[in-house]
Amino acid sequence: MSDTSPIGPVDSSRVPRFAGFATFARLPRIDQVEHADVAVAGVPFDSGVSYRPGARFGPAALREASRLLRPYHPGLDVSPFATAQVVDAGDIAVNPFNIGEAIKTLQHEAETLTAQGTRLVTIGGDHTIALPLLRAAAKRHGPVALLHFDAHLDTWDTYFGEPYTHGTPFRRASEEGILDTSALSHVGTRGPLYGKRDLEEDRRLGFGIVTSGDVLRRGVAETVDALRQRIGDRPLYVSIDIDVLDPAHAPGTGTPEAGGMTSRELLEILRGLRGLNLIGGDVVELAPAYDHAEITAVAASHVAYDLVSLLALGKNA
Repeated sequence: MSDTSPIGPVDSSRVPRFAGFATFARLPRIDQVEHADVAVAGVPFDSGVSYRPGARFGPAALREASRLLRPYHPGLDVSPFATAQVVDAGDIAVNPFNIGEAIKTLQHEAETLTAQGTRLVTIGGDHTIALPLLRAAAKRHGPVALLHFDAHLDTWDTYFGEPYTHGTPFRRASEEGILDTSALSHVGTRGPLYGKRDLEEDRRLGFGIVTSGDVLRRGVAETVDALRQRIGDRPLYVSIDIDVLDPAHAPGTGTPEAGGMTSRELLEILRGLRGLNLIGGDVVELAPAYDHAEITAVAASHVAYDLVSLLALGKNA
């Protein structure tokens, strides 16, 4: 953590939330501090989607919704912006016409941002971006445990013969050896698949599955306990597709599936990760064109806030 007192967000009791710069949670920009413990970076990229585009506008929508966040998190009993220097690192510009180049650029930028120990929360953008972010994390920490919240497996091999899409990042990550295959979990999966083979191949890659129905039947506490036992003390990366939530809680996404988790369940599970060795995470697939009254953006901003708070608390907190 920083040696000096962190610079916090703009005081919303003095400056209206609807005024000023639209940084995440009204935090300072990365160029306004000497060192950042946690950085929030946007990736406005959705060239890897297989259905509805629009997630390139997700970072801006999430930042706008995050104006409502306050500096004390009662659920985790932490003031994350006073505990750590948290900043907004702006958006990482990647090529929207060349997925391969975009992946290389994002990996390089993520490595640069985290080179001095800054931990990264990335807001997307579509789920393609998880692969370069995992590459950057593994380069620093070695193979990482992955906790993947999503309606979908995202371990398919190709779409239209293309290996890099928002439905393939975790297949590629497994093949590249950047995941700790003893600690891989999907949470919130549901909906139809192409066939039973999808599950068989996913299992072969090392993933365990906690469906949205499992969360309903077991409850949050039992779900958290099972995840914590599987993860242990390994370096943990958390990737969250906002479509893990039911469309009632997150209509603004590219591939919605009925029967999802509530925002309350997702946030409570995240808070149950306190004390684990979290090294970074992402929140992706917010597509504001399909949103209503910022329902999805507000949920996504709170999810990002919980990731930031967990990182501010640090390991074994």
